[in-house]
Order: sequence, then structure tokens, then C-alpha cells
Amino acid sequence: MPRRLLQRYMPHPETLKRNRSLRFMSHWIGSPSLWVLSRRGVANAFMVGLFSALLPIPFQMVVAAFGAWLLRCNLPLSVGLVWITNPLTMPLIFYGNYRLGAWLLDTPAREAPDQLSTRWVAEQLLEILPTLALGSLVAAVAVGLAANLGVRLLWRWHVVRSWKRRRHRRRRRRGDEPSA
Repeated sequence: MPRRLLQRYMPHPETLKRNRSLRFMSHWIGSPSLWVLSRRGVANAFMVGLFSALLPIPFQMVVAAFGAWLLRCNLPLSVGLVWITNPLTMPLIFYGNYRLGAWLLDTPAREAPDQLSTRWVAEQLLEILPTLALGSLVAAVAVGLAANLGVRLLWRWHVVRSWKRRRHRRRRRRGDEPSA
């Protein structure tokens, strides 16, 4: 896995500990297990971050941070991945989750009106909430597990490829294998 690339963009734990707004949990943030870039830690961070991102709840970053703490996975990655659902992508993702929930419940999905307003959303929210919640939960679990497995496989492939390259370079240096 591109560990150096990930480390380049990750904040340093000491910087966060000194931050005035995060000082109350500096002992919690400073745990070394929350900053390690290992295969397990990164894979679980992807799972936690994407799971939290697909839930239609407020404070997704807090949920991701708590999940990272519970699973002892990489805190900055899990919190950063929550931003996949940003103000630009959130309507599309949650509408897709709603459609998935409607399909699972075998109910017709509501069509959005021509003129979308907050009043319309507020009126429809109680009716679409169970469908949205089910679709979001199913999507969050599926995407989280797929991301965990995908990162583990990608990490393993990268390590095996590195081993093969190293073995090939050693053989070329010793003269066991003709250079191409």
C-alpha cells in the first residue's frame, strides 16, 4: 500500500493534541494504535469510515472516530473517509440508498417534484425515513465490508509484487538471471 503517500497527508498526533478544541480528548487521540498504517488498521479504517459516511445521520465524523477507537484502526483515515458524503455528493448517495431501501421493501420509490424545497422534504421525511434508513444501513454494511476486503487484497497484492521485484533485482545482481 502507498504508506508514504498516506503518511504525507495524515496530521501528526501531537498537532491534534495541542489543538484547543480537541484538548479535552488528547489522551484518547494520542493512542499509538489509532495512528498506525498497517494492513488491518487501514482496512478497518476504510470499513468504519465508509460505513459512517453512508448513514444519514448528523455527526458522522464522531461516529467514525468512535468506531476507529473501538476497532483500534487508523483514526485520520476513518474520519477523513466520511467526507465522501459531502454537500455535493450527499443527495445522490442518499437518494441511491433510498432507492435501495424501496427495492428491498418492495415499495414504489417516490419521485422528486420539479421544484424541490425544504418544505417538501420536511413533509415527506417521516414517510421516507424507514425506507432511507434500511437502504442506508444495507449499503453501509455492504460497502464497508467490500472496502475492508478490497483494501486487504490490494495491500496483499502490493506486498507480493514488492517481494517479487526484490527477488528479481537480487537475482539480476548475482547474475543468476540474464537482464532483459
